[in-house]
Amino acid sequence: NSGGDFGPCLKFAGYDAVFFTGISSAPVYLAIDNGKPELRTAEHLWGKDTNETEAVIEREVGRETRVASIGPAGEKLSLISCIINNRGRAAGRSGLGAVMGSKRLKAVAVRGEGQVPLANPTELEAARKRHLGQLGGASKIFREFGTCSGLAYLVQIGDTPVKNWGGSAMDFPAAAAISDRSVINLQERRYGCWHCPVACGGLMKASSGQYCYTAGAHKPEYETLASFGSLCLNDNLGSIIELNDICNRYGLDTISAGATVAFAIECYEKGIITQKDTEGIELRWGNHRAIVETTQRIAKREGIGEILADGVRHAAERLGKGAEEFAVHIHGQEAPMHDPKRTTYYATAYLDATPGRHTQGSYGTKPASGLQFPPFDRQTMAGRGTANKMGSDLMHVVNCTGLCSFGLGFMDASALPEFVNLATGWNLTINDLLSTGERIANMRQAFNIREGIRVADFKMPNRVIGIPAQEVGPNTGKTVEIQTLCNDYMVARDWDTTSGMPSKKKLLELGLQDVSDILWGK
Repeated sequence: NSGGDFGPCLKFAGYDAVFFTGISSAPVYLAIDNGKPELRTAEHLWGKDTNETEAVIEREVGRETRVASIGPAGEKLSLISCIINNRGRAAGRSGLGAVMGSKRLKAVAVRGEGQVPLANPTELEAARKRHLGQLGGASKIFREFGTCSGLAYLVQIGDTPVKNWGGSAMDFPAAAAISDRSVINLQERRYGCWHCPVACGGLMKASSGQYCYTAGAHKPEYETLASFGSLCLNDNLGSIIELNDICNRYGLDTISAGATVAFAIECYEKGIITQKDTEGIELRWGNHRAIVETTQRIAKREGIGEILADGVRHAAERLGKGAEEFAVHIHGQEAPMHDPKRTTYYATAYLDATPGRHTQGSYGTKPASGLQFPPFDRQTMAGRGTANKMGSDLMHVVNCTGLCSFGLGFMDASALPEFVNLATGWNLTINDLLSTGERIANMRQAFNIREGIRVADFKMPNRVIGIPAQEVGPNTGKTVEIQTLCNDYMVARDWDTTSGMPSKKKLLELGLQDVSDILWGK
């Protein structure tokens, strides 16, 4: 769920989803206007950024049009490119922008005035009001600050990675300069996705300083502040707001882009990348001007950006000279901005391919209100498998409903089946929904197995799991027992611990006979 208005407006236009096959001979965009789909030329849009693209399409299709588009990074097939809607909401991981770019699909535009039929509209409205009334203090803090709240604290406790995962809070004492109040002081107004009562996003004031972003640039989220901030030792907030705007306009995943710049800085410091390679850019820790310039080159695939535009794994392969040591990725995707040495459940979330190696891959092992997770000893790393599995299953089902994972976190878990049942007329329990999440996880894993992707392909970088353990900072002496965690998780899922293959018994139990036939034969 990338947020914004695009998803609801697609529904109002008469569709639940859109599938594209083949490759267009020329750039196109799909316009769906009140149920009528039409492929239109996008040759005049090719090369434009996502803000410009949205503005042009809104004029062409009509008022109240919502657009999901790619920028120049996706057009140039960057493997860290993404899809943007509402000028700043990103479907950010796994290089989705390059998928659209490879098809020469610039955008999807939707407009519609349709209604979503509800089984019990009166009761659903009453349930909505009741659950809104139960939103507590945490939601108020989130409403005020959004995801930037607490970044400085998370750096101090060792949850936020520092200096390309090689440093600690000791290396970044100025974290408060890019956290909560510092960010909000530059915010013009709050921003909320479709009818959201929390509205955790923000739109920034115009800046006429060194970094001249326009009014309405989206507030950088936590992962952006961390990836371009602590990961690069950059405490210049104006530069991070500018970097966020560059990534939104060009269609780059800010997690991967920031991580790639941090990798490049370390390679520069080690002499693997030279000033000749950077064409004069002094690519050093904390040099915010260099970080901005390098990100612009990545977005445009120019100069050193041509080497870096596909992320750290491909860059390390091209650079050689030991660069692989500094490329922090899991199966080619840059690690997200929470440290499993501090928050252990992220270790399995990052290694499990089915959520896409993202911090939003799991609700973790802390039970949601009203949902009982199995107990385990928090002093050891063994025995967490079933709890990790349940956290992942819950996130899968929340994602497939289209709900915001943050929003549900402020409510009792009983809200999920209640909302689903009142909208559809079904009679599902929370356990039924968790089974749906489990079915999704197994379908995704089966897809990977069919495509030849194995568990052994997913290796956690030594820096991320503390090999060797850090000698200073909040994670001193900590090492994640990754094999123990992953084996427990796969046993809980009934997947083979060597190949990751879901058992035939599990697939049949979940009603996935057709999937079982593909993997195991009839």
